[in-house]
Amino acid sequence: MSDFLRYTREEREAREAELLAPAATLASKSRGRAIEEPEDPYRTCFERDRDRITHAKAFRRLKHKTQVFINPDGDHYVTRLTHTLQVAQVGRAIARALGLNESLTEAMCLAHDIGHSPFGHTGEDALTPFVEKTSPYGEWLHSVQSLRILKKLEPLNLTYEVLDGIRAHSWKIDPPPETPEGWVLRYADRIAYLAHDASDAMRAGVLRLDDVPQEVRDAFGLTATEWIGTMVESVIEGSLEAGRVTMQPELLDAMHTLRGFMFENVYLRADAQLQRKRALVVIGHLVEYFTEHTDEIPRGYALPDDDPLQQAIDHVAGMTDRYAMTTHDRLFRPEGLY
Repeated sequence: MSDFLRYTREEREAREAELLAPAATLASKSRGRAIEEPEDPYRTCFERDRDRITHAKAFRRLKHKTQVFINPDGDHYVTRLTHTLQVAQVGRAIARALGLNESLTEAMCLAHDIGHSPFGHTGEDALTPFVEKTSPYGEWLHSVQSLRILKKLEPLNLTYEVLDGIRAHSWKIDPPPETPEGWVLRYADRIAYLAHDASDAMRAGVLRLDDVPQEVRDAFGLTATEWIGTMVESVIEGSLEAGRVTMQPELLDAMHTLRGFMFENVYLRADAQLQRKRALVVIGHLVEYFTEHTDEIPRGYALPDDDPLQQAIDHVAGMTDRYAMTTHDRLFRPEGLY
């Protein structure tokens, strides 16, 4: 007699159908993959997606990509990888409390930023001039690049639902997510980045707690931990009240106030403009260089049959911050300068 239990995929799918909320997305009802595969004996399709994502090379590169502060001094600043893990934790907490599919939520949370460029959103701005005439959105978007990576550059054959959540995790994307788990990702992403970006800004001396609007402090509390807990609870309670994934109106207003404050005082602050200008120059130079020298692009960063500009964009967008800076130094630093 074993002290363990064997739970097959079929048994666990049956438990999902029994235990999850009526609105939840069931693994057994997934719209499937672009390429059909035999099912795993133990893992649901969304669990397989989660595992594939965490083993991807693009996922590993997130540890050296900027969240807000470019190449910061200190070990405790949020990187794109730690942000991703925080989003997954917040997303799972919300999904679990609402009876939604935790594995689906976790998979899309772990992959939502996998296509992010170096240097945070400044990198997106730097890449936009190269694609604005061809992009359906008129700009380079990391959500689009995430899908390009997962479908073409490092194809993982993920399920439709996970890809849809990644596609629409940004609030500017329309149409919105098709699943409630995708909406959980939208809120989890915003909760995580607002709380921890503010915490990093205080650590860097860019903000003081007293600078944060009184409305926000009254609504959320005085620490990042309190902010996250309050916002998570508000999404849970707001969703139960509204019958859809949302936040309670009064706290949603406070979140909007916090976001506006962060853009004005952290993301677009005057003393960050020098770093921004440097990042724009580095990415611009690199895209132009590799468009003319596609033979120097390492295998796996681009598809050799693509247009040279597309190859260069894929290569540069996939770089970590330090790889981009090191490569730029190697190619463009005047010999003997330092």
